[in-house]
Amino acid sequence: MSFQAYLDNIQAKTGKSPADFRAMAAEKGFADASGLAPGVKATQITDWLKQDFGLGHGHAMAIVALLKGAKKEGNR
Repeated sequence: MSFQAYLDNIQAKTGKSPADFRAMAAEKGFADASGLAPGVKATQITDWLKQDFGLGHGHAMAIVALLKGAKKEGNR
């Protein structure tokens, strides 16, 4: 599955866009415009996404990658 397919599936399941997840992660202090906040571990983020949005581990890790800035969603 492509990275974009993960993001599309996440949006279909949650109704939240990648930008929404970036904003929510920033509100929680997990990330900012430059990536993950210092000291934040992927597990903290995946636990939040699993609990609040019912995401599986792979989909939660896709959001972690998005927040890290390693991957960018396609332009639409």
